[in-house]
Formats: sequence, C-alpha cells, structure tokens
Amino acid sequence: MASSLHQLLKEEGFEKGKLLKNQPDDSTALPIYVCRGRKSSEITEHKDEKTVIRNGSSLFSSFKPKSDEPVIDEAAIKAVISILGGYTGRYLKDESYRAMVKDKCTSCLLSRRKAGSDGGIFMNMELGIESIDKLVEDRGNKKELRMKLLRNSIRLLSIVASLNCEKSRNGSTCGVPHSHLSACAQLYLSIVYKLEKNHRLSARHLLQVFCDSAFLARTHLLPDLWDHFFLPHLLHLKVWYHKELEHLSNLGNALKETKMKALSKLYNDQMDMGTAMFAMYYKEWLKIGAKVPPVPTVPLPSSSSYGSSRRRSSESHASVSSINRNLYQTVFGAATEWQSMELNHRIRTSIDICRLEAEENEFKYENYNQNKKKTHRRSSSSHIYSTPRTELLPETQKSGHFRFFSCQSRPKGCLVNGKIDVRNNSMRNLKHLDLPLSDLSKAIATICSSDVLSDCEIAIRVMTKAWLDSHGDSTIEAALTKAPIIEGVLEVLFASNDDEVMELAILILAEFITRSKVNRQIILNSDPQLEIFLKLLKNSSLFLKAAVLLYLLRPKAKQMISTEWIPLSLRVLEFGEHLQTLYTIRCSPQVAALYFLDQLLTGFNEDRNLENACQVVSLGGLNLLMRNVEFGGVLERNKAALIISCCIRADGSCRHHVADKLNKAALIELMVGNCKDSNGSVIALLTELLCLNRRTQMMKFLNELLRGWGGLNTMHILLACLHKALPEERPLVAALLLQLDLLGDPFRCSVYREEAVEVIIETLDCEKCNDKIQQQSAKALTMLGGRFSYMGEATTESWLLKQAGFHENLEDSFEKKEIGDNFLDEGEEEIENWQKKAAIALLNSGNKRFLAALSNSMAKDIPSLARASLVTIAWMSCFLHLAGDKDFQAMASSILTPRLLESLNSNRVLEERVLATFSLQQIRKSSGDIFKASLGHSIISFL
Repeated sequence: MASSLHQLLKEEGFEKGKLLKNQPDDSTALPIYVCRGRKSSEITEHKDEKTVIRNGSSLFSSFKPKSDEPVIDEAAIKAVISILGGYTGRYLKDESYRAMVKDKCTSCLLSRRKAGSDGGIFMNMELGIESIDKLVEDRGNKKELRMKLLRNSIRLLSIVASLNCEKSRNGSTCGVPHSHLSACAQLYLSIVYKLEKNHRLSARHLLQVFCDSAFLARTHLLPDLWDHFFLPHLLHLKVWYHKELEHLSNLGNALKETKMKALSKLYNDQMDMGTAMFAMYYKEWLKIGAKVPPVPTVPLPSSSSYGSSRRRSSESHASVSSINRNLYQTVFGAATEWQSMELNHRIRTSIDICRLEAEENEFKYENYNQNKKKTHRRSSSSHIYSTPRTELLPETQKSGHFRFFSCQSRPKGCLVNGKIDVRNNSMRNLKHLDLPLSDLSKAIATICSSDVLSDCEIAIRVMTKAWLDSHGDSTIEAALTKAPIIEGVLEVLFASNDDEVMELAILILAEFITRSKVNRQIILNSDPQLEIFLKLLKNSSLFLKAAVLLYLLRPKAKQMISTEWIPLSLRVLEFGEHLQTLYTIRCSPQVAALYFLDQLLTGFNEDRNLENACQVVSLGGLNLLMRNVEFGGVLERNKAALIISCCIRADGSCRHHVADKLNKAALIELMVGNCKDSNGSVIALLTELLCLNRRTQMMKFLNELLRGWGGLNTMHILLACLHKALPEERPLVAALLLQLDLLGDPFRCSVYREEAVEVIIETLDCEKCNDKIQQQSAKALTMLGGRFSYMGEATTESWLLKQAGFHENLEDSFEKKEIGDNFLDEGEEEIENWQKKAAIALLNSGNKRFLAALSNSMAKDIPSLARASLVTIAWMSCFLHLAGDKDFQAMASSILTPRLLESLNSNRVLEERVLATFSLQQIRKSSGDIFKASLGHSIISFL
C-alpha cells in the first residue's frame, strides 16, 4: 500500500500538473452537452506559461504524445471532469446530499449483520468515511492534519476497493458482494480526491463505480448521473425493451409473466454491460496522453434470447454504434457526416422515444386514476417542497449537459397576422375536450384544494379554455388571478409530467404575469429558489417556453443558486434562435438566456461570479456569446459583450481565442448602435482584449479594429464615443484611441491623439476625480505599458525590476509576478518598438502637462494610481532622449527628478525605490550634465 498521496497518484498514472496541451486539429469531440467553444490548440498555443483555473482546478502544462495518432480534445476532457466533478463537488457543499450518499452506501452494506468475520473490511469503510466527513465539515484543519486524514482515508478505502480484484471479484464478505463494497469505496475515493483538488483522478474513481457494479451504481448509488451521462448512449436499448414489452402484452398471463422476467433480466444485463463499457471508455479519456479509444458498440439483444420469435425491422440496426448520434446533432450542433443508415436509425429512434414517452405517461395516469393514488399537493405554497424530491424532481448536478432532446422537432405555436397559428395539439385539443369539470368555478375549487393530480390537470385545461374564450375579459381575469389559484397552477407544474398540461400552465401564467406585478410576485414568493423552473428547463420540449416565462419574472441571482443554471442557460442560448409564442406574448429565448447569464456572472460575490464565468468558458459558451454580439437587438448584444468580458477576467487564457475569433466590425457597429447610450460593455470587452501578451497578435487585432464597419472611420467613432463616455470610461476609451492612432506615424500629430492625451492628463488629476476614475486611469496607464502575461496580467513593472537587476538578486523579498518568456525572445523587439512610439507620442503631445500630471499623481500617494504613474515614468524614461531637444529634456528632468528622489525615502516600498532608482539612471543617461544640475537643485530642495 502506498504511504503517501503522491505515491498513490503515481500508481494511478497521474503526475500533478500534467495534462494534454498541444492538440492536433483532428482531436476527438465530446459526445455530451458541451457548446462548441475554442479549440484547445488555440488556448494552449503559448508554450511556456501555465493556464491556471480558479478554485482548485488543475494546472495545465505541455505533454507531448509519443505517436502521431490523434489525442482527445483538452476542452472535452475538461468538460467531462467538470461534469463528473459536479456530483462529487456537491458532497462537499450540501449537507443533505452527504447524508443521502452515506445512507445509500449504508443500505448496501446492511447484510454485514450476518454472522462471520469481515476481516475489518466494514470498519475500514466506516473509518474512511468518517475521516472524509471530518475533512468536509472542518475546513479549518491544519495542513498537516488534513494531509494525515487524506492519507488515512485513501489507505482505508483502497483496501476495500482492492476486493474487486480478479481473484476475489465474484466473492462476498458477510453476504455483501465485493463488487458492492468496491463501488461504495470508489465513490468515496472520488470524494477524497475532490478534496485534494485532483479533479481528474476524482473523475476516474467516480467512473470506476460504474465499472465495479454497474447495476448498483445506475439504480441506487448514482441514478441521476447515470441518467444524464450514460443513458444517452444506451437509449436504443430502452426503445427496444419497451417494444418487446408491447409485444408481450398480447400474450396469455402464464406465458407473459415468464417471458417478461426473462426480458427484464436480458435488458438489465445488456444495460449493465453497456454502462461498464462506456465507463471504461471515458476512463481511457482521462489517462495522461491518451489516444482516441474505439467507441463502444452495444448491440441490441436477440429477441430469441428470451423466447420471442417475432422479427422486427429495427433488428437490422442492432450493430449501430451506441453513441447517441442525435445527442451530437441536437445538443451541440453538427458533428460529422453520417451514413444514411445511421441517420435513418437516429430519426426512427427519436420517433420511437417520443411515442414511448407518451405511452409511459398514458399508462401512468390510467393506473393513477384507477387506484386514485394521490400526490401530496397542498393549497399552501409553503409546503410545496416537502414531498421527497426523488418522486417529483430528481436533484442532479449539471443535468442540462446530457438531456436528450427526444422531441426537439415538436412544432411550436407562432403568431401569424396577429392570430394564433397553432401547430401543436396543446391548445387545439381544448376545443374538442370532453371535460368532466365543465364549470370554471369547479375547476378553480379543484386547483385550490384537490390532492388528485389528474383532476388538477383537467382543471388547468378548463381554466385555459375559459381564458382563451374570454379574450381578456376582466371578470375572468379577476376570477383566475388570485394567489391560491396561481399557487395551485405552480404545484401542478411541479408535480405533472404531462407536457401538454405543463405547456398550458406556462401559457396562462405568462398571461397573468404581463397583466400585474402582483401576480409576478406571487410566483416568485411561491418558488423562491426557482425549483419548478429548473424542472421545466430540463424538459426536452418545453425548455424554451419555460425560459421565456422565467424571463418575464426577472429573477435575481440570489434565487439562482444551483450549479445547474449555467449549462441550462447555455442550452437555451444555443437553441433559442426563434421567437417563442406564449399566446399573446412573443419573446426570444436568447434574450432570456442572456439575462440569466448576466445575473449569474454579475449578481453574486466576486468569487462566485468568477466561478460561474469559468464554468461558461469550460462548457464552450464563448462561441455562443460571440455569435450573439453579432446578431440580435442592441441591448442583448451589449449584454453578450459584457458577459464575454466577465469570462475573460475569470479565465485570462481565453482572451486570445476571443481576440482572434470575435467579429471586430460587429463591435464597431454596436458602438454606433449605442448612439444614445453608454458603450461601457464594448469598452470593457475591448479593454480586456488589448491585454494580449504577443505584440504581433495585438497589432493584428488593432488593424482589424481599424478597418471599421460599413465604410465608417473607427477613429472618428471612438472620438465620438470619448465625448459621450461616462467619466470612469473616458481614460480607457482614450487609451484605446491612442493605441489605434499609434499604428501611424508617432511624430505626426492628429486630433485623435491630442484629444486622447488631453483626457489622460485630466483623469490623472486626483483632486478632481473620484476613486473609480482613478482606478480606470491607472488601468489606462497599464495598457499603454504594453506588456502582459499570457493570462492578461500587467508585467511591465516586473520587466522593469528585472532590468534593474532586482529580479535576480532579491527575488525572494518581493511579491513576484509572472514574466512571460516571450519578452525575451523575438517578440521583445516588437514590444520595445511599440513602447518607443508610445513614449514619443505621449511626451510630444502631452509635453510638460503630461509629465507634471504623472508627477502630481505620485505625490498624492493614491496607491494604485501613484504606482502606475511611477511605472509609466520608468519605462518612458528609457526613451526620453528621443523626444524633444535639450530644453525639453531639461524640463523633464526638473519635473521628474524631485519626485523620484522622494520615492527613494526609506519608508517607501522596496520595489518603488528600485523603480525610482532605475528611472533616475535612465534620465541621467539621456540628459547628462542637465541631469546633474537638476539633481543638485533637487537635492538641495530635498534637504
């Protein structure tokens, strides 16, 4: 047994910090819900710097496969890890979920009470779980204690997991199968490695649960994960099973029972085999440097295996790959061209599943009505969630990733010439409905008080028909828009699985919301955590209408605390291109999705906002957002731009992909479209995109921006933007305008440069500007410095300190910042040339006023602005000899030298003293005797 966490990691074949980096273009794609985002090869083209994912994710460094065979796409691997990690991560955050997992594992081991020695196996399991719970519940443990508990947990659980080796796999201990013991141990090992922040290894252990005991894992331990991760690959088995059940229903009772048992066993065995095969398939994905594994093929069982002689046409498709091709097409767009046989099979399967769902619902409610079984509905909304969720709405993590859109092609209603053109059956059926509850008053009474779901569903039909027939009559509206009725409709939405009823409920609630803010508040109060809407957004045929309904409510971030909101919102954004009609209401689901994402990325505290933004990036949402910058209304395009800038701040490595792929003309067009409003979102995005580490990519971006849109002059558009910008936006717009101007001759003055420099000088005046303006002024100076790391962090100061020798001699005494190696290669010349042009333009245009403004901002000792001003003086001093004549240099020396001498004071931060010394040296080199005279006067004044 390994004695340390490190050894255990090595035994699994993983070294911390090693993941795939450079990927060929033909890398495999992920057959789950991942939006088509940036390619990993585009993200990781930077050779030397590491990509750091916030909140404990792995570090990604280069790993070169030994062969030329395609490797698995890094973005796909990250998505698999993220999705699987959602289940183990929930264990760390949700106390009730921890209790549920523990109860499930305990129930698997109940037979330990049988007589016989267990060799300490159950004790090891209990102690391992106890150590994990201590770690989870007390995050304040000292590092040494935490490491000890982690090692103990891994050691104890690994002993239990080892029972499932080849020799003892089919055995049992105290009546408990070794496969069950191992599956439970693997589940907790997954949690241990999640605590250790080794997300890849955690995901592998979670997959191993399904390898050890597929039936136990999919039916008891992790049914939600199986539904959303494995079932999409195995849906053809489910369709086959229900067809066989349908055939057996015509047989006599005696023969039917025997054959149904045989069919059930055959079906479960095949499902277990397929589940284990795909668990091993994804485990191969998560190996370091893994090559593309062959996709598992899970054929349909032979009907003769359980005594059926019936031949079916669909048997010819038994050998079709069990990768669910419809999942590729429906969830994240076209993947590859398929053979006609596979396409026909996919269409046939989709139709079968739609029919299957309808039959299941019909059977369920026929049985429900016969037995008068009740769902625990209540007239008081305060008890709406007390029914066990496993009966109504399974709680899953990231369930939106895997939802199979079996009825995606179901037509929706639309508005034609001001009238409802009904293409589906929901509203049409109301005209011909034979209603047991024909009286509206009875329907209202039923919806408010009845516990019988089927009666309440009929009441929904009656109420909707009455509403449609009334054409907005105030009497009917007054009768239906009371709090108990609205709460009753919500409860039916929560409990029902009838898509037609749920759609009618959505339509009528949308009507109520648009007519009164009171109705809106009733709904929000009744469902404060939006659990009903989470259920609706997971529905394959109603999620777009549900998104529109939720958008009408305008929920706030504090109500959207589930980790499922990001993937569900991205799904709406991807498939919500067409307007949805909710009776008299028309709305774009994409507008709704952008509203949700805006709340999720800006409405929490900083850490949660960044975490959500990282999830958007990891799920490939950037391409969707960039698409929405180009199309749609002005408000939505601005919101998409703002969300992209949030994503870049959370994961700086993605700015290179955005800078390369984003349509720059669309940004300029958007700035023109914001003629009456602020361009804050566009400026925020452009500011992030100007922090590129390679000057060649920066120049390419600026030149593409300069081309403009529709023949309009980008510089003129930015100048107009500068005039109307908010005070805190002005320094950033000025910095952008100046950089575009510097693409030309730095010695030739222009109105754009003069205006930009003037704004920068004004915003350096600390006495006239508030804190926000000062922060943005500091950021503008940082942008002009022109040096950034791959993650977008400013590195001009670090570079200057290194030039001064501070980096080599005193690197342990100051807070080191990342210095990209690209500054030492051929890119250094491009950066130096740009800094030279920027210094000449600023000094010639700003002259004495600009230098005085920098000096004064240092004197005011405002931390961020003073430091940025000092750094600006330091790099500009390298080029002081290129600007102006001796008189200018004398003037510059007389302004800057006294302030730099003050920065040498011993109470200053060490780095500031180094920068001041470096600046004085550069001024001395450029000014010579002039500097000596100025220095003498300054020292006398200083003393």
